[in-house]
Amino acid sequence: MALRKCHVRLGWLIGVPLILWTGSGLFMAAAPIERVRGAHLRSEAPALPPITPIAPMLEGRAADQLQLLTIGGKAVWVVAYKDGGRRRADPADGALLPAVGASEASAIARAARRGDEAIVSVTRSDAQHPPLDLRRERPAWAVQFADGARFYIDADTGELMAVRTRLWRWFDFLWGLHIMDLQTREDVNNPLLVIFAALAFGGMLIGSILMFRRRKARPRTEGKPRAKA
Repeated sequence: MALRKCHVRLGWLIGVPLILWTGSGLFMAAAPIERVRGAHLRSEAPALPPITPIAPMLEGRAADQLQLLTIGGKAVWVVAYKDGGRRRADPADGALLPAVGASEASAIARAARRGDEAIVSVTRSDAQHPPLDLRRERPAWAVQFADGARFYIDADTGELMAVRTRLWRWFDFLWGLHIMDLQTREDVNNPLLVIFAALAFGGMLIGSILMFRRRKARPRTEGKPRAKA
């Protein structure tokens, strides 16, 4: 009897988390991951134009990586420094280019996106306070389109950092529920998740024991004479 009461109480305690885990898991399994990531909204990157690039001016800083990319329809050097900084440079003369402004970020996002959806807002965030749906410590422009899609453009280099759709934000929210971490949505080892997972496991274990006991204690009816009418 005590074991049955414990099982009932555990059932009430873990019922809501089990519903959240199952529901969020079902959504994440059913949602097409390419649409979640906004792959259907990205236009194909054009090939690099035929140029003879001049190496970028590093201004005394040690470079970790150099990339020649097509950004906004034109060739651009992207310099990654060993100190973590990033800059862009003009391959025509190697000169470093200024940071990306709002109008240029809009043009880059427009070139990177399929269709002609209207841009409704352009907002900047700094590296110390990245938006929840970006979670990358880089200065960025969030170019928001009328359909809710956000194209994040690196404010230093003009690179497309991420595409965030409404479906992605639902997916991310349910992922946070799934791991019980709605603040960072990254900590899969948080104590709340571990505690409720342990309680759920304990509840299922007790339920299995009770089921076995019930089957064992069930009286046999085989071989007994039937009552006469």
